[in-house]
Amino acid sequence: MSAILQSLHAPSTTLDIRRVAGRIGAEIRGIALSGDLDAATVAAIRAALVTHKVLFFRDQALDEAGQEAFGWRLGDLVPHPTVPSLPGTAGVLDLDGSRGERASSWHTDVTFVPDYPAISILRAVTLPAYGGDTLWANTAAAYAELPLPLRDLADKLWALHSNVYDYVGGRVNVLEAGRRRHEEVFTRTVFETEHPLVHVHPESGERSLIVGHFIQRILGLTTSDSQHLLAIFHDHATRPENTVRWSWRTGDVAIWDNRATVHRAVDDYDDQPRVVRRVTIQGVAPVSVDGQRSRARETEVRKAA
Repeated sequence: MSAILQSLHAPSTTLDIRRVAGRIGAEIRGIALSGDLDAATVAAIRAALVTHKVLFFRDQALDEAGQEAFGWRLGDLVPHPTVPSLPGTAGVLDLDGSRGERASSWHTDVTFVPDYPAISILRAVTLPAYGGDTLWANTAAAYAELPLPLRDLADKLWALHSNVYDYVGGRVNVLEAGRRRHEEVFTRTVFETEHPLVHVHPESGERSLIVGHFIQRILGLTTSDSQHLLAIFHDHATRPENTVRWSWRTGDVAIWDNRATVHRAVDDYDDQPRVVRRVTIQGVAPVSVDGQRSRARETEVRKAA
């Protein structure tokens, strides 16, 4: 059912917004994304993003320059801390499944640094004939549905995040090229950051979980206790009721609020090509419910050349 919703920031601007799932995700129709969008439309998109967490735009005609130009309308672009940007671009991350770059575990982008991206913009370039969908989950809804004792506990916990994580995880078929690229490129510089398990969203004021595969452990707990607790919070975040699944078409663009979501790419497309390209918008360090900001570990560990 179509819902024409009006932006709170720009009362004269309306967007054709069609919800995709009950708690997260909406498709916006009738807009051609570009760096020339007027301020009222950009403000309306920002407002819809905070509400729906992830927005989908079909049949866009963006190239790398257009993707970056549109990204600049939402904020300052920030490149990936360790992976080089696509040649000729300031901050386009080229994600090619044939190189083993299959982000098939739940994560929030780049939480191993304190001021990780606020927004991610992903564009479909080359797609397989089947498979290759992406899932997103609403971590604000996950926090809200926690029983009160678990919310009280989560509010007090902090976790260590790092880009050195279990790359294989629960996956059975892992390409050696992907494992090698992870070790040689993604973790060429090791980052460690302490984040609260719950932060206050800087725009909506909602409390939201910070979870995903970059978490190493909960501070102050044993490895065993940490794993058990993290599994509880992760399971709440990724319950089917909190998720949306998008089946891509070439030219599609997805924009998500990286401060209130986790996502994963579904690795079910065998050896077919799948290329997507991402730009990210600078964020600010999360703030805990008691007002403390996320902090980097004092020592940045660098891998040997």
